[in-house]
Amino acid sequence: MDVDDVLLDAEERMEKAVQVFADAARGIRTGSASAGLVESIRVDYYGSLTPLKQLAQIAVPDPQLIVVKPYDPASLENVEKAIQASDIGINPQSDGRVIRLSIPSLSQERREQLAGRVKGMAEEARIAVRNIRRDANRHLDKERKASSIGEDDCRRAKDDVQELTDQYEGQIDETLQKKTDEIVNI
Repeated sequence: MDVDDVLLDAEERMEKAVQVFADAARGIRTGSASAGLVESIRVDYYGSLTPLKQLAQIAVPDPQLIVVKPYDPASLENVEKAIQASDIGINPQSDGRVIRLSIPSLSQERREQLAGRVKGMAEEARIAVRNIRRDANRHLDKERKASSIGEDDCRRAKDDVQELTDQYEGQIDETLQKKTDEIVNI
C-alpha cells in the first residue's frame, strides 16, 4: 500500500467518524421540533429493523410538533412502539393514521445534561479520529521499515495525516458548538 492509499483510507475513515457523530447529534433533542430527532429510530417492520425515515413521512408543521405518517398504515402500531422505546423521552399520540409528537420545552438542568451528552459524543468521535491517525502512522512506519518509502516521504505523509486529523477534529468541534448552542440557547 503506497502513501496515497494510506492517506485516502485515513481520510475516508475520518469522514465516516465525523458523519456518525453528526448523525447522532441530530438525534439529540433541543427545545424545538426537528425531523432528525426521530428519523433514525429503528422500527421492527416485518421482522427487520428499518429506520423510521424509510417507513414514514416526517413533517414539522410547527416548532413544537413532529408529525409522522407511515406509508403503510399497518405499521403505525410498530412505529408508535419504536418511538416509545427510544430514548427521546416523548410519548407519541396516535389517531389511527398519523402519530403526533409534542415537543415540550426543556428545563435548564435537562439542557445541561443534553449538552454534556453531546460533548461526550464529540469526544468519542475525536478518539475515533485519533485512532485512525494512529493506524495510518503505524502503517506508514511499517512501509518505511520495509523500505517501500523513504524517511522523508514517511515524515511528510505523517504531517499530512496530522493535517487530516486537525481538519476532522475541527469539523467535530464545529458540529459540537452548533448543537450545544441549539440546546442551551433556545
